[in-house]
Amino acid sequence: MKLEKFLAILLLAFVSATPVIAETPKDADTAKLATAKSEVKKLATKGDIRDGDLIFQTSLSSQSKAIQLATKSKYSHCGIIYKENGRYYVFEAIQPVTSTPLDKWIARGKDGHYVVKRLKNAGKILTPEVLAKMKREGEKFRGKDYDLAFEWSDERIYCSELIWKIYQRATGVEIGKLERLRDFDLTSEVVRKKIKERYGDKIPMDEFVISPAAIFGSEFLMTVKSN
Repeated sequence: MKLEKFLAILLLAFVSATPVIAETPKDADTAKLATAKSEVKKLATKGDIRDGDLIFQTSLSSQSKAIQLATKSKYSHCGIIYKENGRYYVFEAIQPVTSTPLDKWIARGKDGHYVVKRLKNAGKILTPEVLAKMKREGEKFRGKDYDLAFEWSDERIYCSELIWKIYQRATGVEIGKLERLRDFDLTSEVVRKKIKERYGDKIPMDEFVISPAAIFGSEFLMTVKSN
């Protein structure tokens, strides 16, 4: 047997015996974060993100589907963008209320999709003094537990409530119309199951609620970027 043919057979045998290494969840997360990091650099370079902007995504949390169905919107989570020490963060109500690097926030959402919105007259309203006030108002909530019951109090807080209260208290602007729990579509089995889990048989139908969908659709906002 010629040497070339022998080496070819040996190489084929080696390749056939080598197992295919599938992408692990960790590898996938690393790739998502790398993509998100690149995306944030582009946003910053083009001026598509500023202090006080709002950002929306479809969360992968256990309650996300129920929120989408009840509010008839695919956006189930939101937060406020701030720039700190040269890096962009999202101030958000998760467990607990905290600041999350923007790239990690984007990578965490479904398919890395997000929408950035901004006050139509942000240049006039969001002065350095007002932004500082927004941050002070936000600090009052930092570390507080996520509000699974969506109650209209400051003891616990959920994502859209955090945005609404910070803006209302610091700027006087009410972004999104407050609704009652009864105003949402509660007919889906997914929604009914989640409500039963949270409230049992005592559903607070008259509780004030501000949803991500209500803020997303506010007449005071304009879309700056949607990927």
